[in-house]
Amino acid sequence: MSRLLRATQSPAGEPTDGDGNTGIGAPRTRSVVLATVASTVVALALVLLTNTAVLLLGLLVFLPAFAAALCTPRQTALISAWVCAIVIVPVALQSGQRILDRVVLSLFAVAFGALAVYAARARIRREGELVRLRSTAAAMQRQILRPLPILTDEVLVDGVYEPLQEDKLVGGDIYDVAATPWGTRVLIGDVQGKGLPAIGMAIDVVGAFREAAHREPTVTALVDALEAAVVRHNEDAGESGEPERFVTALVLGVSTAVEIQVVSCGHIPPYLLHAGTVIPVGAGEEQVPLGLAKLIDEPRTVSGVTFPAGATLLLCTDGLTEARSPEGAFYPLEARLTGRRDIAADRLTRSLVDEVRVFTAGAQQDDLAVLAVRRSADQAP
Repeated sequence: MSRLLRATQSPAGEPTDGDGNTGIGAPRTRSVVLATVASTVVALALVLLTNTAVLLLGLLVFLPAFAAALCTPRQTALISAWVCAIVIVPVALQSGQRILDRVVLSLFAVAFGALAVYAARARIRREGELVRLRSTAAAMQRQILRPLPILTDEVLVDGVYEPLQEDKLVGGDIYDVAATPWGTRVLIGDVQGKGLPAIGMAIDVVGAFREAAHREPTVTALVDALEAAVVRHNEDAGESGEPERFVTALVLGVSTAVEIQVVSCGHIPPYLLHAGTVIPVGAGEEQVPLGLAKLIDEPRTVSGVTFPAGATLLLCTDGLTEARSPEGAFYPLEARLTGRRDIAADRLTRSLVDEVRVFTAGAQQDDLAVLAVRRSADQAP
């Protein structure tokens, strides 16, 4: 039986300080300390020059608010105590000012310091909640999209997945790999639309793939199961007033035979990299996307693709092929693959993603998924 080895990922998190709070970067802490020292020196120098302690030392009262935005509660408390001492002692010793002015300034220093410590604790609490939420989201992502690379008895699958929205770990692009008794099944797809409804469809399709890949002996039956999952999701969505969606998908069935099975449901054709050549395979053989099978009378069919030992199949979504430069030109994927025929799978996908980021001047326009499916060079079909 095929083995399925997956890389592990640690949940999102941040270091904590001695209080168990979210860690604060040393550069930020140093900047607050330097600002405090510099402000203190300037204020005291002006006090000596102008002999007006109340007006000038009052400027230091706002330093704890600056600390509360960047430091831990303990650090904020220390800075607040420092400011209170610097403000209250000179003001108390200076007899030229009215007693009411000195008392008000001292009370303001103490009150602002206490409020700053409270604000720092509230900020740290919110940051902790955000860390826990991101950790939960990371755990959910590991259940929805398997960490790469994935190794089976037939192939090594590596790649890059980058959702458009940075605050989300999962987008509308999907992929999965299943090691089954009939070989390795690979899925890559793109859900129509964006946002949470698209993510809901993505979860349903990936779940259907994982269940049907181990149940259905043929790739066409597996695709029919995915079609049924999309139809069910659309029926449920229609009851709540949401629009129907379709999913473009590419499903591979890889066994020990030199020829693999490919079903393209309106998806971008894969590229075969082997023996110094780059060939788009299955171009023009795309069938209707998942969810639209009712519009045609013919069942989906399988295409046979030669996949020799040592070859690599590159699968991607339109986040790569439809990426545009600031001038409006599309990313020339096939041309850029020519110089990357013989590199490792992980370097292939990462170099493409890095290059398309430069090509678009850093403006990612869609979810992006790129997979490299590589058959071992010493595998004998």
